[in-house]
Amino acid sequence: MSLNLKSYFWPRSLLSRTLLLTVLSVILAQSVASFFWYTQSKEREVEGLKSASESMAQMFASTTTFFQSLPLEYRHIALDQLRNMGGARFFVSFNTEEIRITPIPETRSKLEAISTIESVLKKELPNVDQIKVDFSRPETLRVLNNSLLLSDLPKSWAHHTLSLEPLNPPILVVQIELTEEQWVYIAAILPAPYVTLENDLINADQVVFLFAITTLLLVFTFTLIRNQTRPLKRLARAANRLSTDIEQPELVEEGASEITTVTRAFNLMQKRLQRYMHDREKLFGSISHDLKTPITRLRLRAELIDDEIQATKINKDLDELEIMVKGALQTVKDTDIHENVTALDVVQILNTIAEVHNQQRLRVNITGEQLRPFYCKPLAFKRCLTNLIDNGVKYGDEVMVYVHDGEKSLDITLMDNGPGVPDEFLKKVFDPYFRLHTDLHGTGLGLGIAKNIIRAHGGEIILSNRKEGGLQIDIAFPRT
Repeated sequence: MSLNLKSYFWPRSLLSRTLLLTVLSVILAQSVASFFWYTQSKEREVEGLKSASESMAQMFASTTTFFQSLPLEYRHIALDQLRNMGGARFFVSFNTEEIRITPIPETRSKLEAISTIESVLKKELPNVDQIKVDFSRPETLRVLNNSLLLSDLPKSWAHHTLSLEPLNPPILVVQIELTEEQWVYIAAILPAPYVTLENDLINADQVVFLFAITTLLLVFTFTLIRNQTRPLKRLARAANRLSTDIEQPELVEEGASEITTVTRAFNLMQKRLQRYMHDREKLFGSISHDLKTPITRLRLRAELIDDEIQATKINKDLDELEIMVKGALQTVKDTDIHENVTALDVVQILNTIAEVHNQQRLRVNITGEQLRPFYCKPLAFKRCLTNLIDNGVKYGDEVMVYVHDGEKSLDITLMDNGPGVPDEFLKKVFDPYFRLHTDLHGTGLGLGIAKNIIRAHGGEIILSNRKEGGLQIDIAFPRT
């Protein structure tokens, strides 16, 4: 089950596999690099954040100490004068109660800053009762009292101090209880580069960079692999056509050195096959021509023999010799692979063959249909089906033919009502001159010729005995 799922989801082409592995490699490499970068940079950032937080805490402590040194009635006057002069680096107010703060989500940077500021303030202000430190968003920050938001204050009070458009960073809020009804309220923005308290492993700029690099790499990889696999595809198509068209033109040798070597070897193999087929045709043609003369001469000499019994035997031997020669030549002719490949209507060919046997009564019954054109060598293909149907009618009286045109193959099944074939001879019947019957009609070459033609078209033939009696022949031609 796992292997089936793997083959279903895993890409099959070299191009798609290379692109997928490239994407995975880029993601893995960027993930590892980002992890180490994040770990190292985060440690440096934390150390810098602690240093900046300590500096701000020292200023908060100095400010608080300064206001503590003033008489209670002068603290507001000094604060008003500070605001009229343009304020400080942070917003300061005296409140009669603790202001409720809406905190931002917890991050490591936030916790480190709060921890550092609290430890410095507790060390520098040992006499205060409570110290509250937290971060809030500007839009939810309350000042002066629990019902007044930062946006309700005049801009001259805190706009330039606590606003940093367009970043809109979180605001640090420190509340120190001086007495039961007086709290020092200090709000400030962390200094750069710790303003936003970012804690992302990969920010938006890195995502854009990663996407751009991956896209460029995929484009270059796609172009390279497509150019390299194009000769491979042509080689695969040529190898598939070789069984049906040995005279196809040679392939152009291009691409990587390995692909060029394979293409050159294929072209050389095709040339050798062509020479072999041409030599075979010449050989059998010569045999046919050379044997006719001695056979004719032997027949004439047999007629001069006075012993009729011996003459009859000699003529019988000559007849068998002539049949064997004609059968061998017919085998070469019927499996000739030089015939052009054309689109063929299989059902129509079957009906043409069946007409010969159905003149007096229905002996060949054909069912099924062909959905798409089937490309083959028409004469060889017709000889193949003719041999099989003729054998079925001859030894089984009636033949049922079923045609099924599937997505991956064109299947033809023939079933007859004859005696069948003994199981031990199911494969041997394809051997040349092998016959189960002793009648004089036939040479034992029909099934062998049919099998050769089927295999020349890339198909397979299987013989089996039916449980009901008779022989079943299953033929499958791949749809490629």
